[in-house]
This record gives sequence, C-alpha cells and structure tokens, in this order.
Amino acid sequence: MISFLQIEKLTKSFGDLVLFNEITFGIAQGQKIGLIAKNGSGKTTLLNIIAGKEDYDSGSVVFRNGLRLGYLEQSPACPAGLSVLQACLYSQNETVRPIAGNQMKAWEYEQKAKQILSQLKITDFNQKVEELSGGQLKRVALANVLVTEPELIILDEPTNHLDLEMTEWFEGYLSRQTISILMVTHDRYFLDRICNEIMEIDRQQIFHYKGNYSYYLEKRQERIDTQNTEIERANNLLRKELEWMRRQPQARGTKAKYRIDAFYELDKKTRQQREAGNVNLDVKSSYIGSKIFEAVHVSKSFGETKIVEDFNYTFARYEKMGIAGNNGTGKSTFIKMLIGEVKPDKGHFDIGETVKFGYYSQNGLQFDEQMKVIDVVQDIAEYVDLGDGKKLSVSQFLNYFLFTPEKQHNYVFKLSGGEKRRLYLCTVLMRNPNFLVLDEPTNDLDIVTLNVLEEYLCNFKGCVIVVSHDRYFMDKVVDHLLVFRGNANLKDFPGNYTQYRDWKEAQEQAEKDAETNRKQLSPAPDKPTRKETEKKKLTFKERKEFETLEADIARLETEKAELETAMSSGTLNNDDLLAKSERISRVISEIDEKSMHWLELSEFI
Repeated sequence: MISFLQIEKLTKSFGDLVLFNEITFGIAQGQKIGLIAKNGSGKTTLLNIIAGKEDYDSGSVVFRNGLRLGYLEQSPACPAGLSVLQACLYSQNETVRPIAGNQMKAWEYEQKAKQILSQLKITDFNQKVEELSGGQLKRVALANVLVTEPELIILDEPTNHLDLEMTEWFEGYLSRQTISILMVTHDRYFLDRICNEIMEIDRQQIFHYKGNYSYYLEKRQERIDTQNTEIERANNLLRKELEWMRRQPQARGTKAKYRIDAFYELDKKTRQQREAGNVNLDVKSSYIGSKIFEAVHVSKSFGETKIVEDFNYTFARYEKMGIAGNNGTGKSTFIKMLIGEVKPDKGHFDIGETVKFGYYSQNGLQFDEQMKVIDVVQDIAEYVDLGDGKKLSVSQFLNYFLFTPEKQHNYVFKLSGGEKRRLYLCTVLMRNPNFLVLDEPTNDLDIVTLNVLEEYLCNFKGCVIVVSHDRYFMDKVVDHLLVFRGNANLKDFPGNYTQYRDWKEAQEQAEKDAETNRKQLSPAPDKPTRKETEKKKLTFKERKEFETLEADIARLETEKAELETAMSSGTLNNDDLLAKSERISRVISEIDEKSMHWLELSEFI
C-alpha cells in the first residue's frame, strides 16, 4: 500500500497536561481509521496538528509529496461575503485548489458541488454564508471537502448537524469511495460501517485495532482484562512491600533504595483506573405520579411550515420516547412547547403536578468561564441523593463523570468542548429530575460518556424524551418513536429506530410492488380516434411559438459554445470563471426546458 502519512514519536502537551507522548502511526491508501478517546484526551488536537493548524512539542508529521488532503473541522469558519456555492469551492490550502488551477474542469466541480449540497439539503446556492446556521455552515464545509476529491480526508464529528437521512446518504457515499479516512465521531453505527481500523488514545499512548468498531470493543475488553490482571498482581506485591516498609524503617539506607523506588513505582501503577470511564450514575430520581403530561389539540406553525396540527397525546409513566425526523420538521420546537419555552398557536400541554423536568438543550452551555468546575456543580447542590440514606459529595459525583480531582479545580475555560458538554450533563442530572428531556445529547460527547449515559437512561426511574440523530443511542435507550415527517405529519411507532427503518423500507417496497401490479393489470389505453387526433393539431399561436423556440434554442446553443470556449481558455480569473459557470448553468437549464417544449409541440406538426 502507498503511504500517505507517517507520524513519528509525536508529543503534545499544554503546560503540565500531556495529551500524547511519543506516539507513532501511519495512514496508507485505502485505510479508513476511526479515532476514539475520552473528551480532553487530544482527539481534535491531533487532527489539528496533522492538518497543520496547531504546533506540537516534538516528533514529525510527514505527508507523501503532492497528497490531496481534505479537513472538516468540528466548528468550521468561512470568510463573510461568500455565497454558499463560492464557499463550497473556496480554499486557502494550495493542495486543494483544483478549481482555480484547472479551468477545464471548473464546470464539473460546480455541478458536483451542487449535487452534494442538494444531498445535504442546502438548496439556496446564492445565500450568503453569514446567514447560515452553525449546522448549515458545517454541511457547506463538508461539501467543500468532498468536492475537491482528496486522497486523504480528516473528519472531526462529520455527522453532527446531519439528520438521519443525510447521515445514511453520507455513509453510502464514503462506502463507495476509495478515499483514505481519519475521523473522530461518536456515531457508532457510522464507525462500524465505514472504518476498517480503530485507533484509541488512552493514557497518552495509541492503541491499534485492525477491524471495525465491533471488533474494537471485543479486543479492547481483552486488553482491559489483561491490564486488570496486571494491576491485581501489582496490588498483591504492593501489600507485601508495604509490610516491609513498615517493618524495616532502619533498612531505608542506600542498600535498600532500589526497593523503596520499586515500592513507589508499584504504588503509581496500582493507582491506575481499572477501566477507563467506569462511571456510576445510579442517582435517585424524585417521585413521579401517574399523570405525566397530556397534549390537548396542540397546533403550531411558522408561516406556511406546520409543526403539529390538532395533536393529542397522553404520555405514560416511565415512558422512554425517541423523537426522530429530518432537520426542520419541528422536533426541537415540540419539546420547547412541552417545557414551556414556546407557546402553541392552539391547544395546550397539561403537565402533572409531580413532574420535574431536567432539560439538556443544544444551546445549554452557558457557564461562567472563570468559575472552577467543582463550583459550577456545587452552586446547584451540596450532594447527590442515591436513596436509602446514601449521599454522594459533589467531588465524588464529578469523579464519576471522569473529572479527576485536578480537573475539578480547573477553570471552565480550560475544558475541551466535549468536557463542557459532560459538565453540562452533570448539572442537569444534579437537580434530581424525574422527567429528562434531552435535545441532541450525543453531540460532542465521547463514546465512553455515551455508554455511561445509555446505561443510566435504561435504568432511570422516570420519564425520558430524546431528540437525537444517533441511531445507536436511540436503539439502546427508547422503547418507541414519535417520527416527524414534515408538514405536521407525525407517526407514533412502537419500536426503536432500526425497527422503524426496517418497517419503513418494507412499506416503501410494498407500495412499489402495488404500483407495478396496478400498471400490469391496467388495460392498455385505446388508440386515439381520427377526430381526437385532429383536435391536437397546433393552433396558429402554438405554431408561432414552435418557430420562436427553434430560434431561441439556436441562440442559446451558440452562447453555450462561447462560454465553454472562454472557460477553457485559461485566461479568466476566479471571479470571471465563477460568473461564467453560473451563466452556463442557467443557459443549459433553458436549453433543456425549451427543447422539451419543442419536442412536445413537434409531435403535432
């Protein structure tokens, strides 16, 4: 295999915090690698280093000469003033500038950009980038990466802000490509279906697994079991050494120094966590009565866009509902109506008296960046109630959420994006809710935290509503779905997301089969009578229109040829090239439209 990238003894630290120490790995042609680690372990930092956006302490990063590299950042930015199409074809990186450097293919790149943007549900190609939401901007950035046909693509959380339909399209797109990939994602179905290798950053080192995500889980457990055995052996040795240390104080001279040093080394080893991210979230929820909430003739719309119309629903005790649907169908608006942030146009929600909401929103990260982590949580409560008289201190609670004592006394601004999300989750659960409403909780959380959250939700003695595009998460947590299909069309489905997809595909196939059968059984249309044929002769006005169409099509074909000549001349600057590309698109569209109409009229000449 051709080597695309080689990392040798790479080290990166921020002050006393070492993210990775002398790690070595390579990426070759055809490899599709998923990068996994706890939040704050350096995943995004490593991607930024490879992409040349961040420095490192020591080591080397070497690319094959002339390699075409594409990088999708977690939170991409784009210069203001560009249109969506211009942003899609824009790059500051000389290795990915085929648009400016290859005039002959400019038209092909623009068409490909429009196709990809349409699949990602970006249809206004002239809209300015500063008018886009964060999610729309990330989709434009994704199109920007794909359109340039890189040999190696680096993706940081590529499925964030993609709805389920877009994710499945992107899955299929990458599966069909020979492109090499290094990506960070929390979407475990996506990892399993795309990647043929997993790399994990753990305790500043890289561990390799030659297989997909399912294979990684199996082999990682074997590694942890072996590690635990070694730690247990070290614990036994430590107990013996501790006895010796206590019994032989006079032996602490030069002669026994090697043994004392070995004692402290053993002590350090036994302090390692037995399992990364072994978090206990068995927090007691407050009592919830039999009445939860009832939606009574609820209607809501924004202009001509209907969210719900005359919607009625009675929510049951301990129900775990997943809300699914494409972007823009009203999922987040629905839960905001439920918790009272948005008012329905008609109808109302009748909430039970014992209901205590815990709301995790997409935009909930509103911390005082100058506060310490432990103070953020301590401002909510002094302890966590575990039931049966047991309590958990704030420090213990944070430790369960992978915040070490050192991290707890760090300032919030020092946390990574994923760590801030984890802290936000802490503050929601710390309030002891009995009805959790989670709006895209999986975005920016690492897989370790997601595993913990899933286990907690499965055992949660309360009600749950989850809005998520994470299919794996939905499958593990919910017992039924409320699917938003657009224009106030809602489907209550008794099952998880995978079961819904299977049902939907079966329904679509049944409809196709029924349509095929209908066409086969329908009698052939009768041939038109002579009288009917005579009625279809062109009128004087239609004949004139026919002649005009011939002249218009000839004129447009001439303009098209002139534009193609200019675009392939190599003399145009980028702005002129883009302008002519936009014009030729309109010309071709007009030719197609007029030619179709000409053909329709020509049948009656």
